[in-house]
Amino acid sequence: MAAIGAGAFVWDGQRIEEEELRRSAQELQALGDPAALPERGWEPLLQRERFRLWRRPIPGSALFQYRVFGSYTHVTPRQFFNVQLDTEYRKQWDSLVLKLDVVERDPATGSEVIHWVTQFPYPMYSRDYVYVRRYSVDSDRNLMVLVSRAVEHPGIPEDPEHVRVRSYESHMVIRPHRGFDENGFDYLLTYSDNPQTVFPRYCLSWMVSSGMPEFLEKLHSAALKAKKMELELRDYLSPAKGPEPRGAAQHLEYA
Repeated sequence: MAAIGAGAFVWDGQRIEEEELRRSAQELQALGDPAALPERGWEPLLQRERFRLWRRPIPGSALFQYRVFGSYTHVTPRQFFNVQLDTEYRKQWDSLVLKLDVVERDPATGSEVIHWVTQFPYPMYSRDYVYVRRYSVDSDRNLMVLVSRAVEHPGIPEDPEHVRVRSYESHMVIRPHRGFDENGFDYLLTYSDNPQTVFPRYCLSWMVSSGMPEFLEKLHSAALKAKKMELELRDYLSPAKGPEPRGAAQHLEYA
């Protein structure tokens, strides 16, 4: 997992800090009743049996930030969390993935640089993401957090076959109904990116309103499959089981 090509990646100012993780966790803690979201400037966009989707404009742009609040009852929070983080398993269950690799890891915090190439609907080119991610498990507050955002990396130059997405941010917070190994949890996903398209706004809104639910259903199905088949995924909640270095902080286990 060494950086590719010339130039070193500088972690200062790029790693995801503890405060950013805490802010994400507080969003779910402060949410209470998800029905309150529209009152806070979020526009209801879609409601399904297992989740609700909202959006709000990003000031100074034609883009939106999206938020999903959902619940699952037939899979454990640990399984759902591990499926999201296991890059090798995602290559199996997500048919849109063309490339997904951990490029570099910060020994101080465990933040990781990920290179992700994904297919987009025809006739658009595939999209190319370089982002840093960091996760935490807060046993005291019974929460799990995963934060990702775009970065520039000198070892991953643009490829003319893909469109580089330079604006991307995702915050996922999982709240078990009981424990990490018992079925049932709520989650809050806040997401935005600039896919670099010339499509009208209503087309982008349709893509998100259809693509995000499809992804969440695939993620849920992958977690159920991993549970049913007892697949050997890396356990990201147990630092002793992984070979990668991890940073630690009071009340939180980070990677």
